[in-house]
Amino acid sequence: MYLEEPKSMEIKNHKVIIDCRKKVSITSVEDVDSFNENEVIFLTSAGAVTVCGEDLHITKLNLEEGMLVVEGLIQSLDYKD
Repeated sequence: MYLEEPKSMEIKNHKVIIDCRKKVSITSVEDVDSFNENEVIFLTSAGAVTVCGEDLHITKLNLEEGMLVVEGLIQSLDYKD
């Protein structure tokens, strides 16, 4: 009997850049689940991510390039496994 190796998540060049808590740029974005002025929920190669804040708006979304840019007052960024 062989034990299976745990499957590791393949993270494809995933980056998060927060600029002065006013703008967050994320790479390896695969899909956006939902968004409003207080929360943006999306899926990346590193798992589901939630950005919370105030007056949030998506200024760039290109799923072919895997790029998402959210502007507003960034209060938190959280990964869900």
